Amino acid sequence: MKKILSLLLFLTVCVGAQAGRIKTDTITSKVLGEKVVYNIYLPNGFEHSTKQYPVVYLLHGLSDDYRAWRDKGRMQDVADELIESGEASEMIIVMPNAGGPDTRNTWNGYFNMPGWNYEDFFFQEFIPTVEKKYRGIGDKGHRAVMGLSMGGGGSTVYCQRHPDMFSSCYAMSAWLDNQNDNVGAGQEKDKRYYVCEAVKQHSALRFIEQADEETKKQLRTVKWFFDCGDDDFLFDLSVRLHQLMRDAQIKDELSVRNGVHNWEYWHQALRMALPFASRNFQK
Repeated sequence: MKKILSLLLFLTVCVGAQAGRIKTDTITSKVLGEKVVYNIYLPNGFEHSTKQYPVVYLLHGLSDDYRAWRDKGRMQDVADELIESGEASEMIIVMPNAGGPDTRNTWNGYFNMPGWNYEDFFFQEFIPTVEKKYRGIGDKGHRAVMGLSMGGGGSTVYCQRHPDMFSSCYAMSAWLDNQNDNVGAGQEKDKRYYVCEAVKQHSALRFIEQADEETKKQLRTVKWFFDCGDDDFLFDLSVRLHQLMRDAQIKDELSVRNGVHNWEYWHQALRMALPFASRNFQK
């Protein structure tokens, strides 16, 4: 019995030794005029190394915040398992804050809107600061973006508007357009109203429809993956974008699995998303 207990203790220590960790940090933004909190996953051995790492930006959805992927998506378990098995590269995974549960009174969203220039903050302040502080390699070939729902739409539009910045995009159950008020229009001029309008104005569908040949050429330098459940209320948006990408000769992958708009689906999606990003990092 003692030998068995000793073996179990040894295995527990060994498994724990391979785990990364999640750290909470803040950045003071001049663009937003406030401190922005974020979580960052650091792989096993980060503290004792001087090496630089590829970076994944992992975006949350509407009414969630920077804690969602850690607490609801159990992303550390997924990242630890995939890195340990060799299915994913050693990487840092950054989970920024772009919202909160009180969508009427809290800014949500990844785009610029009146009083909330989040896209400017993200590219001008957030990416440079985080990658310098946490030894990100800091180029297109070693940077990916992914997310769910609002974060899936944000990931897609970020890659459309900044294809020179990301090697890949993995969009889960993505909120890609709001022409039909898919998520509602919100009350007139409250903060939910502004994010709904911003998604409408930054339509990922319209972007492809209006893209000229030079833009399409740049979009072909990004690897695209759209993943949506067959019973998700946003399902038609992913299918339509896939059709538009195909017509524009921009290669993408579309995965349709049994599922709805929930954390069970996104937890499983992350198991595909991190290896996808890893395969498309520059070797």
